[in-house]
Amino acid sequence: MSRLVNNLIRNGYLTSDPVIDAFSNDDLASQAEADIPLPIGYGQTISQPLTVAFMLELLDPRRGQNILDVGSGSGWTTGLLAHIVGDNGSVVAMEKIVELCEFGKKNVAKFNFLKKGIVEFHCESANDGFAKKAPYDRILVSASVKEIPLAFKQQLSIGGKMVIPVENKIWYVEKESAENFKIEKFPGFAFVPFVTNSSKY
Repeated sequence: MSRLVNNLIRNGYLTSDPVIDAFSNDDLASQAEADIPLPIGYGQTISQPLTVAFMLELLDPRRGQNILDVGSGSGWTTGLLAHIVGDNGSVVAMEKIVELCEFGKKNVAKFNFLKKGIVEFHCESANDGFAKKAPYDRILVSASVKEIPLAFKQQLSIGGKMVIPVENKIWYVEKESAENFKIEKFPGFAFVPFVTNSSKY
């Protein structure tokens, strides 16, 4: 287990066995020593490991679930989620910047998640989510919005959980019914903005 992963556990950011296991088996986490955001080109970054750990613990992904990963970038969060959901789960990764999408796809392909059919990539805007594979047990968004897109709320299953940055806060959203959502907000974070075809989000 890397020094970074040990530090995240010791400081209370990694707590659940599935997320700890995913981080411990992940190439990037095992090689990284600095807990800082990393640039991946095209004005985008990988969130620092502390932030990713915090978001995944909130998200509470489980084996066998169907998950939407919005703003998949380098494919790091996609790989972590794929490791957690396992062979009976699925992860839909969406990244609007085509070059990054292809980069993420190559990274995730190294672990056979594409070959096994656990992960599928879509190089397109996530403005409207991805209805074809909905509803989702979990939705992870890695770019900041001004308000939660309606499609994300609609495509989250009843009882499902979404973690999404809204401006400078991370929001935990739990869908209690078709119209009711439990929301908790955690301030003090910074994300790249959600890339859309309009300025709405």
